[in-house]
Amino acid sequence: MIEETIKPNRGTNLRKNGEKGLKLSIDSKSLNKIFLVNGTSFFTEQLKESNLMIKPNDYYMIINKRDKNVKVKYSTNITSHKIIYQPYKFELSKKVKFDPVEFSKKYNVPSGYTDTLNKWYSIKFTYPDYNLIYVKPEIGISIQIHHFRDEHWKILEGNPIIINANEVHYFVEKGTEFLNEKMTYHSVLNPNKNPERFVIIEEKWSGKFEEEDITRVFNPNNYY
Repeated sequence: MIEETIKPNRGTNLRKNGEKGLKLSIDSKSLNKIFLVNGTSFFTEQLKESNLMIKPNDYYMIINKRDKNVKVKYSTNITSHKIIYQPYKFELSKKVKFDPVEFSKKYNVPSGYTDTLNKWYSIKFTYPDYNLIYVKPEIGISIQIHHFRDEHWKILEGNPIIINANEVHYFVEKGTEFLNEKMTYHSVLNPNKNPERFVIIEEKWSGKFEEEDITRVFNPNNYY
């Protein structure tokens, strides 16, 4: 067996399994503190041993929500499995925020925005009744929940991977829409390798919108 140690509040790469079934072995005391991507399912509670079997060619990722290390054993060698997303690829890189003016010129962002939220891995342009969110290639935003609002996402560009409640959607087509209801987990990952291929999402909301209305349950970009 291959063994991997996951530190508290950190996760593995998102990988694609090979041609054989893959069995994960995790200490039973840790199961209720593990988030698991297994194919199109996103498990956040009541994880069972039966959920730890990864089918051939399915995607998988383990997130440790314990306050101590968790060891995961893999029934087969995973070194040849394709890596789709590396949450810590840029962890030691220099972080430079996007310049909203230069970015809007380069990527033809529609005029009329009233505010921006610029980070090193994403930038949001706020309009009177919607937001446009641009996510950098090979980056994912945090897995998060909102307490007081629902969010409606429409994919405009980039074929992202979307976590929506307890489901994972891969390489989503332009025009696809999602409802992220309050108190449900959601995230967007940009798997594109082309440095110019941003994921673009149109975001609308209902309820009380405040930037502080957010709980990040997995925050590999260390944004607070």
